[in-house]
Amino acid sequence: MLHWLRTNLEQIRRNINEAAYKSGRKPEDIKLIAVSKTVPMETIKAAWEMGVTDFGENRVQELTEKFNELPEAKWHLIGHLQKNKVKYIVDKVVLIHSLDSYPLAEEINKRAVARGKCLDVLIQVNVAREPTKFGLDLSEVDDFINAVKDLPGLAVKGLMTIAPFVGDPEAVRPVFRELKKKFDALKTMEIPSAEMKYLSMGMSNDYRIAIEEGANLVRIGTRIFGERKK
Repeated sequence: MLHWLRTNLEQIRRNINEAAYKSGRKPEDIKLIAVSKTVPMETIKAAWEMGVTDFGENRVQELTEKFNELPEAKWHLIGHLQKNKVKYIVDKVVLIHSLDSYPLAEEINKRAVARGKCLDVLIQVNVAREPTKFGLDLSEVDDFINAVKDLPGLAVKGLMTIAPFVGDPEAVRPVFRELKKKFDALKTMEIPSAEMKYLSMGMSNDYRIAIEEGANLVRIGTRIFGERKK
């Protein structure tokens, strides 16, 4: 059943292993997040049975529906998060990858505190300054961390970026390198409210380059599940 899925996963794991060794790390240091947007539950459950533990969703409604069918999996919100949708995922996600504004941080904090929780979040950084993408400028990250440090309902656990989609993945290596540099700088500062644990970089097109440049979370969809249905 779904032999193509097993083949895809085996190839990705081999690639992750090679990139990890190339960057001087162990394969187990890299976490694969299977991006399951528009993917049917039977396929997601098959991936789960093949050892995938973490799934990433872009939309809140789709995440909540899938969470209800597979609550034992670890669910990540990787897409842009609107303030009015936070309340639906507070008790469902292990990590929000896309914190990109102070008002959103306040809303996450409010909803998490009301549930007696502290939510792990990543700050989304628009390293390439693409006008069509969300995220802070690199120069804003330090001040943002300082601004959210007293919000008890969220814990900054690292940084995330989406690199420009280009034909040659090598072209985005500098983007990943820049974010890793910021990640390392923040790590050496040992800020109690901003533990630099996760660096979420790399998707189907460029995940090997991202790992070579220091990513420890990669978000892969098409290479696992095939082209998305429109």
